[in-house]
Amino acid sequence: MNNILITGAASGIGAATARIFHKRGWKVGLLDVNEAALSQLAAELNGAWHQPLDVTDLEAVQDAVKLFAEAHDGQLRLLFNCAGILRFGYFAEIEPAAHAQLLQVNVQGVINMTHAAFTYLKQTSDAQVINMGSASGLYGVQHMATYSASKFAVRGLTEALNLEWERYGISVGDLMPPFVNTPMVTSQTFSPPVLKRLGVNLAAEDIAEACWQQAHQPRVHRPVSLQFKLLYWSGQISPVWLTRLVMRWLGRD
Repeated sequence: MNNILITGAASGIGAATARIFHKRGWKVGLLDVNEAALSQLAAELNGAWHQPLDVTDLEAVQDAVKLFAEAHDGQLRLLFNCAGILRFGYFAEIEPAAHAQLLQVNVQGVINMTHAAFTYLKQTSDAQVINMGSASGLYGVQHMATYSASKFAVRGLTEALNLEWERYGISVGDLMPPFVNTPMVTSQTFSPPVLKRLGVNLAAEDIAEACWQQAHQPRVHRPVSLQFKLLYWSGQISPVWLTRLVMRWLGRD
């Protein structure tokens, strides 16, 4: 049985991924804090399994994952940790509570979901975890400091679990796109220079397709878009000072 449980499923990348996997015959589970949008998407997908969820609520996470798995004979083929929040701006001008919330959703939420899913992943053939990484997890990005920190954490968790869970036959990888045209980006009130220089050249559907590719050809890291693939691979072979120089230029006011 091929099934996928998606956090942050009510809009943007999560919703696009749900539509693609549903259309291609997978059983889809939808989780999101936005109950109204979640119900609307579930109805669109012929009554797909769904439940409102705050990924920072550990007990609720454990209950949701258990319910989805039990509805599918205890199996969980793929967990897609897509839920996340973003805040552009100067680090010192963003209140500490906003920094904390971002880390809670983007890091602790991923940890909560992945930990809760382990029991069901390890008893499913070809099980996978796909985390929503970011180009900002390659090198820290100005005006996105805490978001970058969260994606560095996701990258580290991905790499570690990919090794640790190999013994169970569980693949863990992440998607690493640059800016994507989703409400998370378009709703921002501050526009950082790096956004203006790189542009927003990806749609949610592009990332959903990358998720589909990852589900069938797992990699530890999957850079998305030619633009970022070039940056990613050059970053693997270039000296740190050169990468820093490029990032300084991209973020320059």
